[in-house]
Amino acid sequence: MMSENKLNIERELLSYLPEKNELIGNLVSSMEYSLMAGGKRVRPMLVLEFAKLCGGSEEAAMPFACALEMIHTYSLIHDDLPCMDNDDLRRGKPTNHKVYGESCALLAGSGLLTLAFETVLSDKSVRLNSTEKCLAAAKVLAESAGAQGMLGGQIIDLESEGKQVTVEHLKIMDAKKTGALIIAAAKLGCISAGASEDEIKAAISYAEDIGLAFQIVDDVLDVTSSTEELGKPVGSDNENEKSTYAALLGVDECKRISAELTDHAVNALSVFERDTTTLREFAYYLLKRSN
Repeated sequence: MMSENKLNIERELLSYLPEKNELIGNLVSSMEYSLMAGGKRVRPMLVLEFAKLCGGSEEAAMPFACALEMIHTYSLIHDDLPCMDNDDLRRGKPTNHKVYGESCALLAGSGLLTLAFETVLSDKSVRLNSTEKCLAAAKVLAESAGAQGMLGGQIIDLESEGKQVTVEHLKIMDAKKTGALIIAAAKLGCISAGASEDEIKAAISYAEDIGLAFQIVDDVLDVTSSTEELGKPVGSDNENEKSTYAALLGVDECKRISAELTDHAVNALSVFERDTTTLREFAYYLLKRSN
């Protein structure tokens, strides 16, 4: 089911990209390069699964799912830039600015951010959902991607480099930088389906826990995996003098905490009457992943 969802998501993502022409073709190619570079598609799959779990449809939730993945991809392009992490590899391929240049990469990221709102507010999205639901979805996207969400986490991360920070500091940073978009995924699925308050609360609880577990596992992989497995340089956190869960708590404790968070996330799904097998399996897949 996950592989089928991934193919559907990638087909839809391509359909939303602007047409290439001689004037903006390089920009669109740069946007497409990163948007279609692979990855687990965690966020859009969560949108679709929560929509279905709450009685909605994959078709209606798809514009919301694609919009969220566009925002996530824009953040990766900007995160890799020389002024940020200055990374050369992403998902086993040269980073966007290494292929298209720094200026074009910057514009491609911005292009995907604006395309996300164009997508969630498109005629197709309104027809499949409703104007009210699309406006609610746009609000969730803006809040989760902005200064109170992902961007806020990013600036905390940048300003923490070279400093010894606490685990609580890391949790606040990662709740914004990583967690905000994962929580947004759960919310967007619920919005599309018209979920109940209890369902929304349970979805958010699940997303909060797998979001933190996801980041802890990422920190562990940065010290235990290889560049070939991860598709990006390992040891970059140490090189950038970043405090991480692995550095502060040790690998074994990180594994224990991430497993505990995953179990808690799965338990939150007991609220739902429909089959939660896919979301339960997805949580454990993220916990045990090697990249």
